[in-house]
Amino acid sequence: MPQISNTTNKTIKGKYDIHERIYNFILRVITLVNALPKNQSNQIITAQILRCVTSMGANDQEADGTLTKKDFLHCYTIVRKENKETIFWLSLISDTNLSFKPRMKDVLQEGREIVAIISSIINNTRSH
Repeated sequence: MPQISNTTNKTIKGKYDIHERIYNFILRVITLVNALPKNQSNQIITAQILRCVTSMGANDQEADGTLTKKDFLHCYTIVRKENKETIFWLSLISDTNLSFKPRMKDVLQEGREIVAIISSIINNTRSH
């Protein structure tokens, strides 16, 4: 994982900072997508998933390097938006590839937790 540092990000659950958690989520999603059957609908949906989840990571890293509060909020708003879109596409994959549903449950839960954390970061940043 790339070196990342931003004093505005606190350790989450004593295990990961938000950058690591996002990075690991992206890795899990990519691994899952690569394991899916290569049918027409999966290929279309997984292309969307890969665009969203990688944009999420790129914007997280961009937020880490911003100089203004406004830019930071803008980047993290995009991270949250891309994460929510990723969750939508993953849910669709889960509901159309029933053999993957058990694997998707944990990934979807992690995505939802990251949305909640990012929302908290956005709200805390706005209020300070």
